[in-house]
Amino acid sequence: MKHVIDRETSTVEAATPGRRRVIAALQVFAGGACYGAMATTYKLAYAAGFTSAQVVASQAWFGCLFFAIAAALRCVRSKRLRRIEPLQALKLMGLGALTCTTSILYCYAMSVLPAPVALTLLFQFTWMGLVWQTVMTRRAPRPLEVASAAVIVFGTVFASGVYKTGLAGYDPVALACALGAAVTCSLFVTLSGKVEVECSNEQRGVIVCLGAGLMSLIVCPDYLVSGVVFQGILPFAAIAGLFGLMCPVLLFGLGSPHLPAGLSTVMAAAELPAGLLIAMIVLSEPLGIIEWLGVVVILAGVCLAQVPALRGDRAQRPTV
Repeated sequence: MKHVIDRETSTVEAATPGRRRVIAALQVFAGGACYGAMATTYKLAYAAGFTSAQVVASQAWFGCLFFAIAAALRCVRSKRLRRIEPLQALKLMGLGALTCTTSILYCYAMSVLPAPVALTLLFQFTWMGLVWQTVMTRRAPRPLEVASAAVIVFGTVFASGVYKTGLAGYDPVALACALGAAVTCSLFVTLSGKVEVECSNEQRGVIVCLGAGLMSLIVCPDYLVSGVVFQGILPFAAIAGLFGLMCPVLLFGLGSPHLPAGLSTVMAAAELPAGLLIAMIVLSEPLGIIEWLGVVVILAGVCLAQVPALRGDRAQRPTV
C-alpha cells in the first residue's frame, strides 16, 4: 500500500500545475466516493440490531487498527517512524475528532429523519467549503466555484428524492444535527489540506484515527470493553473503518493540499452518486428517472469545477 501511495504522491509532484490539480481532484473525488458506502453499511448494521453509537465507534477504532497495521508493516521494512511534535499530533487528532463528529451527528439524523432529508442536509457541505475558503483566504469565491456548488446542491434535491418529501414537519433537533454534520464534514475536508505534518501517510492516519476513536467514546464509552466486536458487528466495522475512515483520510490527505478549500468540498460530492449506486446494488433500492437525472446534474457540477484546471493544463502545453 505504501508503495502505491508514494507513487501517487510523486506523480502529483512531478505533474504540471494544471495536471497536478486534476490528479488531486480525482483523489478527493475518490475519497468522497468511499463515503458512499456508509449509508448502506449503517442501514445493514441497524437491521442487525446494532446501535448508531456502536457503529460510529467501530468505524473509528477499526480505521485506527488498519492504519496501525500499515504503520507496523512500514516499520518491518526498516523504515522508522518520524517524531511528531505534540502540537502537530493534537492538530491531527482534531481532524479525527471532526470526522467522528460528522459520523455521530449524521448517524443520529438518519435514525430520526428520512434518509433523503438527512442526506440533502448533509450535502450542504459543498457550499460550506466555499465559506471556509472565503474566511481563510479573505477572497470571495470565483463565480465558477459558486456555480458548481449551486449545481451540485440543485442536483442533490432530485438525486436524494427529497423533492418528494420536503423538509417541513421534521424533528428540529435531528435537522440541526444533519446540518451540523455538514459543517463538520466541510471543515474536515477543508482542514485536511491545511494540517501538514512531516511523516508517512500511515503514521498520519494512525494519529487522525486515534482522535476519532477517542471522540467516539463520548457516545459509546464502553465500546472497547463491551465485547461487541465478537457479537456480529465485525463485518460492518471492517467496512466502515476502511471506507468511512481509512480511505478518505488517505485520499483527502493526498489531494486536498493541492486544491482550494472550496474545490475540495465540491469534489467530495461523489459521495451521493456512489451511495445511490451501492444502495441500488446491495439493498435493491430502485432509482427513478428523476433521481438518475439528479445524479447526472451532480456529476456535471463536479466537472464544471474542473474547467479552470483543464484550461490551465492546455495553456501550458507546448505549441508545435
